[in-house]
Amino acid sequence: MIQNRNALQVLDRDFLEIRARILQVAADLDRIDRAPAHPGEHPDPRLGHIRQALEALSQPGPDRAETVQLIFSLEYDPDWRAKSGVDRERPGR
Repeated sequence: MIQNRNALQVLDRDFLEIRARILQVAADLDRIDRAPAHPGEHPDPRLGHIRQALEALSQPGPDRAETVQLIFSLEYDPDWRAKSGVDRERPGR
């Protein structure tokens, strides 16, 4: 039977790994901020998604992973198969 760990047990086991991942994100954002921008370049929407995800992470609650996944997900398109070419006949079939 799987037993749930309490918050202290989770921190005792995972703190260093969590800290390392947060530091990696901070380093990635630093590299983006230090990189020269191209003249006339519009803000990349992916940066907006990253900012939204970071904001979601700062909110308490048990569903942050789902919230972040939805931020980075595309809305469902019922025609995705046709648009992506999945329905086209494959060679050799």
